[in-house]
Amino acid sequence: MKLSFEELLAVLESGQAARTDLYGLSNLDRAQAEQAWAVCTGLSDDARYQMIQELADIAADDFEVNFGELFRLALEDESADVRRMAVEGLWEDEDVRLVPQLAARLLEDPSAAVRSAAAESLGRFVLLGELGKIRDRPYSQAFQALLAAYDVADSVEVQRRILESLSYASDEVVPGLIEAAYRHADERMRVSAVFAMGRNGDDRWGPDVMRELVSPNPEMRYEAARACGEIEFKDAVESLIELVEDVDVQVQRASLWALSQIGGDEARQALLACSHSNDTLIYDVAREALREFEFLHGDLSALLFDFLEDQEEGDNLE
Repeated sequence: MKLSFEELLAVLESGQAARTDLYGLSNLDRAQAEQAWAVCTGLSDDARYQMIQELADIAADDFEVNFGELFRLALEDESADVRRMAVEGLWEDEDVRLVPQLAARLLEDPSAAVRSAAAESLGRFVLLGELGKIRDRPYSQAFQALLAAYDVADSVEVQRRILESLSYASDEVVPGLIEAAYRHADERMRVSAVFAMGRNGDDRWGPDVMRELVSPNPEMRYEAARACGEIEFKDAVESLIELVEDVDVQVQRASLWALSQIGGDEARQALLACSHSNDTLIYDVAREALREFEFLHGDLSALLFDFLEDQEEGDNLE
């Protein structure tokens, strides 16, 4: 039975709210959210964190719920863990009124984890601005906050997330930041630079990302493969086909996905061959990559049928 709002407040105050009870916190107006959060502030830090995490999990599983007002209030919580989870809970919220709040968390929050989350979250507003889906002012606010924070970041993890978000932008300053990060002494920054190259989408980065396909670091190979797909770097096709047999499963996945993005006959044939693999992982991922290929580059259904039919006939002759 659904609780009334007053009953829900009482359950929250007791610290015994079940997951099903928390659905009652969806679509609250500002006044109701303030009432509910006032009750929550009386709970322990751990209890508030667990509740915010549960709300974020529910929101990720059910697009019909909306805990946005509570997440906004939680951005100002005294617990860094609660603030970080509030940022994550707002991940799909495209309300430009969030930009100043997220910028404040990025520039002023004492917690590096919160600053990292805020930097990552601001990236979607940079992307929305680049796509022309929001006005220039909030786009500029997001971009300038990220740029200002990048210069003073005292944590590699924060700086990485800022760079990754800035890489959406077409501003002339961005390539220089990516190049500098690619030369950074810390390999974590170099990995983020390769990630940023792919997100930036400029084929100028092709030789750099292709070079990293043979990196001894599987994380770097993964990001390089993804980047090759994002910039549709055709020269990387042969190397990506070799990476389908990489020792790292995630690199295999990224390579198959990249082939689907790049397109062309060689990539198509490689994906078709992998779609007949005895390796369950390769088989499943290749089938998904072929669907992506078909969507991006044309109808493969007839060709796929003929290919599989030929393979089955060959198997029967053995």
